[in-house]
Amino acid sequence: MKLNKFVVILGVVVVAGLAFIMTSQKPTEKEADVSADKQVKVGFVYLTSPGDHGWTYAHEVGRQNVIKHFGDKVVTSYVENVPEGPDAARVIRDMAKQGNDIIFTTSFGYMDPTLKVAKEFPDIKFEHITGYKRAPNMATGNIRFYEGRYVQGVVAGMMTKSNKIGYIASFPIPEVIQGINAFGLGLRSVNKDAEVSVIWVNSWYDPVKEADAAKVHIAEGADILAQHTDSPAMLQTAEKAGVYGFGQSSDMKAFAPKAQLFSSVNNWGIYYIDKIQALIDGSWTTGEGPDHWAGNTWVGMADDYLVLTPFENMPDTVAKAASKAAADIKSGANKIFTGPIRDNNGVEKVPAGKTLNDGELFTTLDYYVEGIVGKIPG
Repeated sequence: MKLNKFVVILGVVVVAGLAFIMTSQKPTEKEADVSADKQVKVGFVYLTSPGDHGWTYAHEVGRQNVIKHFGDKVVTSYVENVPEGPDAARVIRDMAKQGNDIIFTTSFGYMDPTLKVAKEFPDIKFEHITGYKRAPNMATGNIRFYEGRYVQGVVAGMMTKSNKIGYIASFPIPEVIQGINAFGLGLRSVNKDAEVSVIWVNSWYDPVKEADAAKVHIAEGADILAQHTDSPAMLQTAEKAGVYGFGQSSDMKAFAPKAQLFSSVNNWGIYYIDKIQALIDGSWTTGEGPDHWAGNTWVGMADDYLVLTPFENMPDTVAKAASKAAADIKSGANKIFTGPIRDNNGVEKVPAGKTLNDGELFTTLDYYVEGIVGKIPG
């Protein structure tokens, strides 16, 4: 991916809009991080272009929600097509030098570059999306994507006729492995015979690789496809072949209306609005504290951070089962990663009655659960 030009979305600041900071809403124990006479500047670093119709598009929708919510109280800007790696630090540093009060970096591979720049600019707030490293001025945010993938597994298990499911994965990092295993757990909750084959494309966004992987899965007999990649290419390939699949990050129905069963949509607007408001009123949470997860936001369907689109192209019985699976996750009746859980060799990994905590979800899932074929790449 190549770095495109820096795109600035201009807004006009109305000082009176922030006057509430100086009234009864003013923090009593901590001064507000942005003074009432200062423009609130918000920066975003995007992995791809908003035109990817997936991951980055969802973040761009979130940014637009920020503009709608705050109006002329904020001005936002973004840089698109920033590769993960050393050059990301340069881009993040440039955004800091441009006077942004808070900067959101929106991909896992930006973790170390964000941490590096955060140490250089202690007066600026940084928010890293999907990572786990924090600092006094750097917090992290994530969505429990795996919740939607459990529901996908339920639907796939009931819809498949071949009992072969194809899964296209990006990189073997914790959130991707969580999703694959949650999908497998959902699948095996309704179909003990179905199996999932995983193809790793080693890219977040590469429509050609995603389409090629989908074709391989279909050639091997898969009649349901799932993905943790960012373009609609998989679904478009599925529709041409007459099979079904799930959208990722954004609603992809427009690209494959006959193939999409539903999409798991990332609703970042809530997160961005909350964090910017916290910056304004002085309640922004740092990464410090005795709790390892301090400064970390990780929520899902119950908080509307993850939203499932309508269930389509499936019998009513399947839609009802999917609705119940989603409702049980929202209510907490289904914790998903609760034992007994066995790996795909039949070895018990989580005993009955135990539920993996957040730390364990990031550190102990080094295996595929039953129903997933193969091994996680080393």
